[in-house]
Amino acid sequence: MAGGEPTRIMIGVNESTIKGYPHPSISSRGAFDWILQKIVRSNTSGFKLLFLHVQVPDEDGFNDMDSMYASPEDFKNMTHRDRIRGIHLLEYFVNRCHEIGVACEAWIKKGDPKEVICHEVKRVQPDLLVVGSRGLGPFQRVFVGTVSEFCQKHAECPVISIKRRADETPQDPVDD
Repeated sequence: MAGGEPTRIMIGVNESTIKGYPHPSISSRGAFDWILQKIVRSNTSGFKLLFLHVQVPDEDGFNDMDSMYASPEDFKNMTHRDRIRGIHLLEYFVNRCHEIGVACEAWIKKGDPKEVICHEVKRVQPDLLVVGSRGLGPFQRVFVGTVSEFCQKHAECPVISIKRRADETPQDPVDD
């Protein structure tokens, strides 16, 4: 496949619920690291990573839903006021990709993460969707409502759900 189009992997990323913001959640970081270690490896030019962050509508009023971030420079000219939580999150992943030389794009949408991720898969048509999973037990899952299960059923591309490692689970497993 030399010289062909890169394989496009979409990753749903979210913020950590643990105080000390703004950090990517444990499962987002885990999914990202897994992709780098198990899929991209040394073939950095063979892939393009697409980071999608979905904000639930009651979060900070961030309206810039159309900006695409693809390099560290894209964050430089933002005023501090604009750099609300979702942006810090995207900047983390874009900077990491830039350091290792993997092409990427990152953007924010608003809505119910389950619906929005599946809608974006339909719109962008990635080769693969990767979502983090908190790996909660069936009882806890009722309250959290898992994005990964919904995407497995409804996304129009293959879906890989990355579970957190046991040693990464915070004291309260609902936290991420």
